[in-house]
Amino acid sequence: MTDSNPRLVTLDREANGIAVVSMRDAVGKNAFSEAFVADIEGCLAQAAADQEVKVIVLVGLPDVFASGAPRELLVKLARGEEVPSDILLSKAVLDQPVPVIAAMEGHATGGGLALGLCADIVLLARESRYGASFMNMGFTPGMGITRLLEHVLSPALAHELLYTGEFRRGTEFALRTGVNYVLPRAEIRPKAFDVAASIAEKPRVALETLKRWLSLDRRRAFEDTRTLETMMHEITFRQEAVRQRIEDEYVD
Repeated sequence: MTDSNPRLVTLDREANGIAVVSMRDAVGKNAFSEAFVADIEGCLAQAAADQEVKVIVLVGLPDVFASGAPRELLVKLARGEEVPSDILLSKAVLDQPVPVIAAMEGHATGGGLALGLCADIVLLARESRYGASFMNMGFTPGMGITRLLEHVLSPALAHELLYTGEFRRGTEFALRTGVNYVLPRAEIRPKAFDVAASIAEKPRVALETLKRWLSLDRRRAFEDTRTLETMMHEITFRQEAVRQRIEDEYVD
């Protein structure tokens, strides 16, 4: 049964205790516009408040999981007209009281990758590409990814990807990461729901208790990181070269 029908994100609650948060902004490629962020935060809040929900599956479009900040926001950030606020979206996922599964069958870039890494269980597609693309535009990473990436990669590999902004196919993560599953794209959703069904068999109180403990290190790391990332953004977004690079890329 569909309980919420926002324009860009939907929340569906299944009878077996699984909630599905679907990001479906095909036009915007699931970029983090103000409306998109409000929609997904609203869906996550509704799922968290429902005591019948025992696990959340976060899905995107078949070809794009999420793509981070949209071009209009990047331009405003570069001009100093806005300050980064999408980090609160990471917190909304990290603070969910029940386990979250990120079924990342499509590409995930920048903040989109950070969003998926906030989940407790992560699935990547072999064919899709994933990257922390922040430095490609000349500004430092955000949304907690400077620490979240180390949760699923070795620090050495995480730091390389943060420095280079390089995109890599899921196949390259298969044997080098702590990602739960790297599968063909067509198998991502079925596997995610299989795992969700197994989790949903357990009592919610037990799941909440275990989730608080297992997520403690990541939540603490995130809180430490958000202050440092904000400081780095204040430095890098002030640079004229960064503003010019973004405007050259995105302003017609």
